[in-house]
Amino acid sequence: MMKVASRRGEIVAKAQVTTRVPAGLIFATFHYPDSAVNFLTNPALDPVAKIPEYKVCAVRAEAVNGHPEG
Repeated sequence: MMKVASRRGEIVAKAQVTTRVPAGLIFATFHYPDSAVNFLTNPALDPVAKIPEYKVCAVRAEAVNGHPEG
């Protein structure tokens, strides 16, 4: 289990380390209602497209020891 935090919030999620995502990056699904990853991102709208900035943000990640799911 990992705690992933940004300036806007934090979540605890199960992590899987693979070679599919380059070092220094985190990929998280956001398509499902139980995925709280959008709490980490910026809801500000792009001035032209009017689309929220939900796909990119800086985060910190750390292992969570003793979490019920870990």
